Amino acid sequence: MKNYPGNVFMVVAPSGAGKSSLVNALLSEDSNIGLSISCTTRAPRPGETNNVHYSFLTTKEFEKLKNNNELLEWAKVHDNYYGTPKAYVQERVNNGQDILLEIDWQGATQVREQFPEVVDIFILPPSIEILKDRLQKRGQDSAEVIERRIRAAGEEIQHADECEYVIINDDFSVALQQLQQIVAVSRLRFACQAKRHEKLFHNYGILKA
Repeated sequence: MKNYPGNVFMVVAPSGAGKSSLVNALLSEDSNIGLSISCTTRAPRPGETNNVHYSFLTTKEFEKLKNNNELLEWAKVHDNYYGTPKAYVQERVNNGQDILLEIDWQGATQVREQFPEVVDIFILPPSIEILKDRLQKRGQDSAEVIERRIRAAGEEIQHADECEYVIINDDFSVALQQLQQIVAVSRLRFACQAKRHEKLFHNYGILKA
């Protein structure tokens, strides 16, 4: 266990930009990051498992969490609610463990208010045309839903500059490498800060628990 708080990594992207694929690849190679499982009122997609990919809730269940202030963030996206349970994230960070949130730009704004040191990363598709092609090839949404997601993506992309880092997911292996480098640099930054603080206290004859 580290003697300083864990990192909160936040990956933001429009639907179809490859956010989930990059995150899954990162987590498969880095056991030191835990994924925060979001809750949602949308129906599971093919291959998705409850409490693994998402916690699938009814609208009534979701609103109860929201009204009780048990969500770190929440948003309504494409007529469905999405949110992040607060307790799990806070507990992990307090224990010096890293956690990663897959999130949309609305939720990202709320998270920054509670975790100012969050490491936020925006994943961009190479172009809107390529994004549309990816959504069509995914085969999970109707043409109407895809068009709605493309329109929403235009608005979401405008918020890319709110993140500290931006990755263009053109070549998957390159994008993954860049994501891993961001994680490594962020850990080094926090670790170096902690070591500097320890040295400072030691120089003044102060012992920190």
